[in-house]
Amino acid sequence: MTAVTVIGLGEAGATYAAALHAAGHKVTGFDPVAPTAPAGVTRAATAAEACIGADIVLVMTGAAAARTVAGECLPVLETGSCYADFTSSSPGVMKELGQLPSKAAFADVAILGPVSALGERTPLMVSGKGAQAVARLLSPLGVDVEIADGEPGAAMAHKLLRSVLMKGLASVVVEAVTAGRAAGLEEWIRAQIANQLAGDGQAVIDRFLTGTAKHAVRRSKEMRDTAGYLGDLGVPAEMTTASAAALGRIAQESAPALR
Repeated sequence: MTAVTVIGLGEAGATYAAALHAAGHKVTGFDPVAPTAPAGVTRAATAAEACIGADIVLVMTGAAAARTVAGECLPVLETGSCYADFTSSSPGVMKELGQLPSKAAFADVAILGPVSALGERTPLMVSGKGAQAVARLLSPLGVDVEIADGEPGAAMAHKLLRSVLMKGLASVVVEAVTAGRAAGLEEWIRAQIANQLAGDGQAVIDRFLTGTAKHAVRRSKEMRDTAGYLGDLGVPAEMTTASAAALGRIAQESAPALR
């Protein structure tokens, strides 16, 4: 049995705390806002109190609290313990926290999916000296834990690169489907999106990388026209407008230098 502390008992923190308790671990939690703790989880009065005697601390607060929580918790942890930061802090902040004086091994943990849908089995990427401790704790729960080479911040760097795709793609899909609905063509645009997401992904990537620069001028004009059409439909066009601007920049960068 491992003594686990979970700082932050919101959706993610409560999910992991409950799963770890069900797996037979001793779980202590702290959250100044959440009104309740999962059944079987002992609630502490402060973050520092929650960490006393902990083998591993899982920090699942918002990124804005990462420095404050680390400052409260790291000084009370003992040699052999692990401090695992699951917040969405930047790679630079993770590196900074990993260099703070502490007897605990620091781990930078990136959550690679929606905990609301996948629960405690959401895939993780971990870096830092505490990475193995996180894997030993969570792998038995059925979690796919990938250890990234490098110092703290390496895992979060991977996540943020993934976010360029996942959050950007989600925003584009929302905008396209909203426009399709307004135009009375929702089912058609859904089918178009589904077809683009299927098939040989590497071939699609290569086609995008090659074709975008080659046709940037024409496509920039097309996206400006598209933004105008979405305006006629009464649909916000932030992603379309941004695409037009990006294509315009790419066109300029790809144009032969004037002599």
